[in-house]
Amino acid sequence: RPGRGARLPDRPQRATPGAEEAARALPAPSALTGPAPGGFVTAPAPSSAHRLPFRAGAMVPRLVPGCARGFFGRWAARAPPASAEQRAWAAAPRAPVRRDSSGASCGAPPVPLTRERYPVQRLPFSEVCKDDLAAFERLIPGRVVTGPEEVQASNVDWLRSLRGCSQVLLRPRTTREVSGILRYCHERNLAVTPQGGNTSMVGGSVPVFDEIVLSTSLMDQVLSFQDVSGALVCQAGCVLERLSRYVEQRGFTMPLDLGAKGSCHIGGNVATHAGGLRLLRYGSLRGTVLGLEVVLADGTVLDCLTSLRKDNTGYDVKQLFIGSEGTLGVITAVSLLCPPQPRAVNVAFLGCPGFAEVLQTFRTCREMLGEILSAFEFMDTECMQLVGRHLCLACPVRESPFYVLVETSGSSADHDAEKLTALLEHALGSGLLTDGTVATDERRIKALWALRERVPEALSRDGYVFKYDLSLPLERLYDLVGAVRSRLGPRARRVVGYGHLGERPRFAAFAALWPRLRLALGGRVCGCGVPAPPWAAPRVLWGVLAGVPYAPARGKLKGGARPWAAQGRWVRWSEPRGRWGQGPRRPGTLASSVCVPAGDGNLHLNVTADAFSTTLLAALEPFVYEWTAERRGSVSAEHGLGFRKKDVLGYSKPPEAQLLMRQLKALLDPKGILNPYKVLPSRA
Repeated sequence: RPGRGARLPDRPQRATPGAEEAARALPAPSALTGPAPGGFVTAPAPSSAHRLPFRAGAMVPRLVPGCARGFFGRWAARAPPASAEQRAWAAAPRAPVRRDSSGASCGAPPVPLTRERYPVQRLPFSEVCKDDLAAFERLIPGRVVTGPEEVQASNVDWLRSLRGCSQVLLRPRTTREVSGILRYCHERNLAVTPQGGNTSMVGGSVPVFDEIVLSTSLMDQVLSFQDVSGALVCQAGCVLERLSRYVEQRGFTMPLDLGAKGSCHIGGNVATHAGGLRLLRYGSLRGTVLGLEVVLADGTVLDCLTSLRKDNTGYDVKQLFIGSEGTLGVITAVSLLCPPQPRAVNVAFLGCPGFAEVLQTFRTCREMLGEILSAFEFMDTECMQLVGRHLCLACPVRESPFYVLVETSGSSADHDAEKLTALLEHALGSGLLTDGTVATDERRIKALWALRERVPEALSRDGYVFKYDLSLPLERLYDLVGAVRSRLGPRARRVVGYGHLGERPRFAAFAALWPRLRLALGGRVCGCGVPAPPWAAPRVLWGVLAGVPYAPARGKLKGGARPWAAQGRWVRWSEPRGRWGQGPRRPGTLASSVCVPAGDGNLHLNVTADAFSTTLLAALEPFVYEWTAERRGSVSAEHGLGFRKKDVLGYSKPPEAQLLMRQLKALLDPKGILNPYKVLPSRA
């Protein structure tokens, strides 16, 4: 086990978020001379001479009879051989992408300066001079970057819609160097923009004017790891994906997973309080972050880098910096609690006929999967069309208005398979699903996740993107997409919606559930109408608190075949073949009385257009924020506020809360040099 100072393996240059992992998961285009594994079809790249319009029906793999045993007769997906055009396109050489000084690739329109596109005025900060550069060179020799091409990459955000004009990029390696830099900048009144992987969706990691960019890319050391408790201590510049590999080799998993995991830094994740794909299972970073090391604006090092789970000694200071987006201090090290790695992971990719069925499927998953449910993602058919058109990824199920990705994580493959099989049979028999496919093999799991994680990448290739990250009540979650489509009409190229369905408080209704708890613990009935044995009392207790009915093992399929006979293969089904092992429910059982209340959900609303348009922006804002506020939602669910959303904070925070935020900023950063023009509104 590496001790303090262990360095992660060298990583390649920054890539598009999620692209590296998906490229390894999916078959290469040149390998399409035969059937593709898992039934995925890589579509040919469109050319000017021959463009293939996306049709979901044409991309569904053809079905051939496979093994007759198993779930619904077990159909195996096979892809047709590649055409001559596909093989020619795959073998064609491709030139590397070149960028000019404006951050644009050759042939792409340049990114306009933020100060020219948005009405923002520069605050009275000092400008960098030669003496400042000499002082920085003494603090971090050889790591002061002033070349226009090198600095320009840090001036442009990932969405290529914001561009600053910074001329200095600093790359410290240690907390001491960060402290020296901020102490000097505080004395000289020089503004600083902390930057990690630069994957912010709201412009929180790029300068607005000429702020100094303080990069944490070289602060990528693992300081310690406790293989008993799972406490990981690392520097803020560690890439999330490489941390995931590091802990997985030791039998643990990261509690955070993002589509940008191949580029984002753990320090930036904490600073923006990133939600991610595992929030449903492991909760938010406010619960999994054990300690932080932070450098304040004047260079003071705040060492709260504890690995203790229980520390009730006054104010929890670290919580101030989680979600502060670098405006209160620069996070230099993180202590994180990593849960044990699940031994069995299943991913189901399902089609639903409507959003009402998506919600009902989510409720059914919470009831029938219980503690093994780790992720529930949804996206509409427009998202799938974009992924197929721009990224050449095929839909593995038949075309549907909505798609759902369900992930389970547990310690027993047989137990998890039984629960998932029962869920899918019930959902299909109830008309909640139109089609589906299941994967337990790691490579195919990554391929299914790529369909969801690479939606932002596909959107960025469709044109200019207006992005909104909102939190809304589940029953009204997708209504906003229809409202925006009706409002914009043909002015928008595409309006799409995808996101996560969220967690709910588990213990708020404990008193109301007490009669049912007594009934369950008394051994009378359980969730499926069968008497609960005394040894099942702890499980029944958890189920009542979580709103999940207890259900015993349901046995085997007719004829003795196990429900999950072919592990590691794709499973497809279209028609129900009967229900097994589930007797009729008796009235008054626990399952008929326990329901899952509607919690909140995270909607990623995206509007694409040919180019940035002030007219289109005026039609979207403040309409989207007012619509969200009227339904008691949040204008930012997980992306933060950054530069784009700082002036809409009032839709989610009352004036008293905004005043307190300003007072905290003035206390910790009186000169306002840390990430200016971000988070707080321009005017009080």
